[in-house]
Amino acid sequence: MAFNLNDLHFLRPAWLLLALVGVLLPLLWRRNRDLQRRLRGTIAPHLLPHLLLTPNNPQRLRLRPVHLASTLLVLGALAAAGPTWEQDRPGFLENRAPLIIALDLSPSMDSLDVPPTRLEAAKHKVHDLVARRKGARTALIVYAGSAHLVLPPTDDPALLDSFIQALGSDLITRPGKDVAGVIEQARRLLDAEKSPGTLLLLSDGADLTQLPRLKPLLADSPLQVLVLAVGSNPGSFDAPALKQLAGATDAPLGSLTLNDDDLDWVQLHAQQHFQASDEQQRALQWQDAGYWLCWPLLLVALLGVRRGWSLNWAAVVMLGLFLQPAQVKANGLVDAFLSADQQGRWAFEHHHYPAAARLFIDPYWKGIAAYNAADYDLALATFAQLDSAQAAFYLGNIQVRRFKFDQAISAYQQALQRQPQFPEARANLALAMALKQDTESAAANAPEVKPDAIQFDKTPGKGQTKAVQTEQASNDALWLQNLSTSPANFLRRKFSLQDQGGAHE
Repeated sequence: MAFNLNDLHFLRPAWLLLALVGVLLPLLWRRNRDLQRRLRGTIAPHLLPHLLLTPNNPQRLRLRPVHLASTLLVLGALAAAGPTWEQDRPGFLENRAPLIIALDLSPSMDSLDVPPTRLEAAKHKVHDLVARRKGARTALIVYAGSAHLVLPPTDDPALLDSFIQALGSDLITRPGKDVAGVIEQARRLLDAEKSPGTLLLLSDGADLTQLPRLKPLLADSPLQVLVLAVGSNPGSFDAPALKQLAGATDAPLGSLTLNDDDLDWVQLHAQQHFQASDEQQRALQWQDAGYWLCWPLLLVALLGVRRGWSLNWAAVVMLGLFLQPAQVKANGLVDAFLSADQQGRWAFEHHHYPAAARLFIDPYWKGIAAYNAADYDLALATFAQLDSAQAAFYLGNIQVRRFKFDQAISAYQQALQRQPQFPEARANLALAMALKQDTESAAANAPEVKPDAIQFDKTPGKGQTKAVQTEQASNDALWLQNLSTSPANFLRRKFSLQDQGGAHE
């Protein structure tokens, strides 16, 4: 832990007032025990020095209980004030860099030089990359002659994987390799994220006619571009075009590998770009070093337990009552250093979502923690109290999970009214509409089946009866399994409508 005196400061400087009390405590104690001062009004001042026996005894300088009490107050105040001199870069911060994956779906990606095909190999690599970035936000874009957003930045790897597996070269009918459209999509996503990020292009070639447009699109943008070539050898794919694409976007150029070297390469560039940005530096927190003083505090407290020592604890108790926080919790040591929201944030970052939902006081973060803990009742009640686009977005997500598509559609529409540039809400609105249409279609086409029948093994009144349930009992579960529309069909319809309307969202 490096120490820089120029950076030394305190996170909670008001606690230093308690250190002042600790410094004054021995002086007040000595003043109270000064016999000369107490007897000056009773005995003549010129006689007083000769009547008091005050030999120069070395024991006067020995350690007293008041000195330990003073030390405890000073050390405790310094610890509670939060001394710090370096910024904290927690481990989870390294994986927070937003990553936008753009996968080429043009017909050339069906080539067999990379088994089983280039596209399948790229999808497998994307799956591994998403699994590595568990807890980080990742977006997915696909492109051929047009670029389309599949999923906005999300930290749900299962949701990403369900759409990754559905990707195929038949989803986009327009020929070409629209990298310019991809960059425009990525810039819109980063504007919504308000954070620097990385765009990873997985392709086997490039449209050279678009190259002059790319550099202006990236000007003054926090977007970093990486190009990952998909092909077995330079002769089997358009390597020169990819080199020109990398040059036009100032992008490092890598290639798909059989091991994880390409994944390490992507993560390294993404993290370096994110950590080097000005916004990331401002987001860093100062590391609280006050906990290091807990050990000397404990040592001083143990030294205070000595036979024959006494302390006027009335003043200490009064001081404790005066400094007692308004709300006392079980872990007083943690409460002395961290607020409830800070404790909730720590639990949230370590994926202890139920504990975070209990700790948070901030209603938005309480709702987010409850949502991640699958406590949808608490999340619904919390977000319903908020009037924001994000709260409406999560209300829509909860209603979709409960198959209440009308309420979900209404919530997403409210989110878009409050924040028109909200790609997540727009994507989920389209998905909720597709799910509602699929549900209505399934209900309309469901065969009419009579309710579960009860059959008897013998004639009533003769012997025992046994209820036999028909197979209809499992029909509801089967219907729920087939409720969601196919991701591939959904994406195909969505991309077709966007191409017809000339949209890229």
